Amino acid sequence: MSNKIYLTPGPSQLFYTFEEHFKKAMSLDVGSISHRSKDFVSIVKHTKDCLRELLEIPHDYDIFFLSSANEAWDRIIQNLVIETSHHFANGAFSKKFYDFAIKYGKSSTLNEVGDGQSFKNFEVPAEAELIGLTKNETSMGFTFPESEIEQLRKDNPDQLIALDMVSATPSIPINLSNVDTAYFSVQKSFGMPPGLGVWICNQKCQEQAIKKSERTTIGSYRSLPNLKKLSDKDQTPDTPNSLAIYILGKIAEDMLEVGKKKIINDTIYKSTILYQAIENHPSLSPFVNDATYQSKTTIVANTNDPGKMISYFKEKGIVIGSGYGSHKENHIRIANFVTHSKETIEMVCDLLPEIE
Repeated sequence: MSNKIYLTPGPSQLFYTFEEHFKKAMSLDVGSISHRSKDFVSIVKHTKDCLRELLEIPHDYDIFFLSSANEAWDRIIQNLVIETSHHFANGAFSKKFYDFAIKYGKSSTLNEVGDGQSFKNFEVPAEAELIGLTKNETSMGFTFPESEIEQLRKDNPDQLIALDMVSATPSIPINLSNVDTAYFSVQKSFGMPPGLGVWICNQKCQEQAIKKSERTTIGSYRSLPNLKKLSDKDQTPDTPNSLAIYILGKIAEDMLEVGKKKIINDTIYKSTILYQAIENHPSLSPFVNDATYQSKTTIVANTNDPGKMISYFKEKGIVIGSGYGSHKENHIRIANFVTHSKETIEMVCDLLPEIE
C-alpha cells in the first residue's frame, strides 16, 4: 500500500480495511464464482442487508448494483422520465444530470444558481415527472439541507424525487423516505476503487417504469423491472463486479461496527476544525460562506495559489484535491470521508498555518 494520504474528493483514500477484504476475497475466489451461484447470492444478500442497515434504507426500497453513479443518471432517465424532469443545479455534477436528460431528448427544466450558492426558488413545474437533487455537490462543497428536501417532498407529493448521494453517504444523515430514488458510487465515502454504483428505488419508481414501458423502450438488461426481477432473488441481470460487491458489503459491515452515530459525529468534528483552519488562514476562505450549506465531506476553499498549497502538502505525503472545472486555478478541495482519521485531519489543520 502507498504511504501517501489521499484527501482527494474521489477517488480518495482506500478504506483502512480494504486490503484485508481484498485478500480475503482472493482466497475465496470471489472474482471467479458464477453470478448465478449460491455463493454469489449470499454475497449480494449480505451487502444489501448491511447497506440497508447502515443507510437506514426503508424495507420497501430495492437496492441495485450498477457500474457507477453516472450510469444511474442514464437508468433514471431511461426508466422514469417520459417527457420532462426538473433539476436543481449549483455546480458541475448537479448540472450534468440535467445535461443527460437533454441529451435523451427530454424537455427538462433547470433551476440553476451560481456555483455553490443556495436556492431561493423551490417551485417545480407541474408537468415535471421527476425532480433531480444533489445532496452534496462535490465540485463546490455545497450540501442540500434535509429541511429543504423534506419541504420539496411535502410540496410535490406526486412527483418522483431522485437524490444524488455521491460523497455524502454514510457521513451525512439522509432521510431516504423523503425521496423515491437515490444513488451513489463507492470511490468516495466508502473508500473503494471506482467501478461500482448503487441505485436505490421505491415502488413508485417501479410503477413509473412500467407505465413508461407501455409507451416506449426503457432499456434492455438493466431496465428497472428486470433489475427488480433479479434483485428479488439476490442476483443481477448481467455479470457484475462481484469483487466490489463483496468488499462493499464487508466495508459496510465494518462501518456498522464503528457505528453510524460515531461516523456522523466524527465527520462533524473533522469538518469543523478544517473550516476553522481555513478561516484563520490569511490566504484561504471557505467557498461556501453560509455554514448551513457547507459540505462536511468535501471542504472547498478559495485561494490565489492552489498549486502552492497542493505542492506543499504533496511534500508531506498528503494529496489534496484541486478545484473543479473553471475553478481549478482558485480552489483547493479537501475530502473528509470515513476513512480519514481525526488525527489525519488534525495534522492537516496543523500544517496549514505553515503555508504563507
